[in-house]
Amino acid sequence: MWQWENATAGAVAGFATVASVHPLDVVRTRFQVYDGRGSNLPTYKNTVNAILTIARMEGLRGLYAGFYPAVLGSTVSWGLYFFFYGRAKQRYSDYGKKNLTPSLHLASAAEAGALVCFCTNPVWLVKTRMQLQNPLHQAQPYSGLYDAFRTILREEGFAALYKGIVPGLMLQVSHGAIQFTVYEELRKVIANSRYKGTRVDAQSSGELLNSVDYAVLGGSSKIAAMLLTYPFQNVPAASITFVVYENVLKLLKLTTQKE
Repeated sequence: MWQWENATAGAVAGFATVASVHPLDVVRTRFQVYDGRGSNLPTYKNTVNAILTIARMEGLRGLYAGFYPAVLGSTVSWGLYFFFYGRAKQRYSDYGKKNLTPSLHLASAAEAGALVCFCTNPVWLVKTRMQLQNPLHQAQPYSGLYDAFRTILREEGFAALYKGIVPGLMLQVSHGAIQFTVYEELRKVIANSRYKGTRVDAQSSGELLNSVDYAVLGGSSKIAAMLLTYPFQNVPAASITFVVYENVLKLLKLTTQKE
């Protein structure tokens, strides 16, 4: 019954992902929002130019704008996601008595995605707003995570923290469900092809693969979900997430078994 282990491994994976690729996430967010028509906002030619411009104008702090809510959001989101996903898989498999089909993996991931979206939407809203802050903004920026939450609640009310919840649910549920279903099924295929003659299920396949496998699986499943849901996400982040998650989970299992 690996429940808290799933949550812990997911939380560590979420932290590692943000720490690794946050500057790229800042650039992505600004590219999606800045259209070049605002005279007081910078324009970026490409990704490299954006990173250099932000570093020159805003320093390292600019490249890591919104880092604290991003770390909080990613750590909590992935921890909760893997926890809810693990619980849903246990329930749908009748607590290990039957193997899960792709449709049940899909249902498990969709359920986890919806629950996580409701829990973490306020954090992602604050993260996005903080990433869009720069010295050229005339409006008074948020001084930090706590100040952002306090200001939004005071000036806009509690409902403002759930702006974007509907499209967020649509993307989180559909994208996550596709990604995790592809991940689980590809993991079984690779394990079965590598260990011919041995029937491998989604649970036992995790014991037979290595970090390179997890990186390929994470990136491949992310690409599949991208193509079917929305055009751009940071693909390397998915590889990092699954590599860290699977290896931390293995470590926690070994520690628990020794005890």
